[in-house]
Amino acid sequence: MDKQMSWLELERLVEDAEKEPQLARALRHCRSNPELVLAARRLGYRITRIDLVQARLADQKEHKQYNQVVHLSNE
Repeated sequence: MDKQMSWLELERLVEDAEKEPQLARALRHCRSNPELVLAARRLGYRITRIDLVQARLADQKEHKQYNQVVHLSNE
């Protein structure tokens, strides 16, 4: 599967989970990346473990940049 395609699937999963509390609850029960990938695949989302790792890294980078901006604006 194409890397871009699976990333789009991850974005679709997140959007759907934000709209559907039942889906969000089901995903919150997952305790590991492999468990989350398996649950998502069973629900019809074709995501990969690499997608989750990249999403977490992107989120951490975004938070770091935000904190740097907030820190600079308080100086």
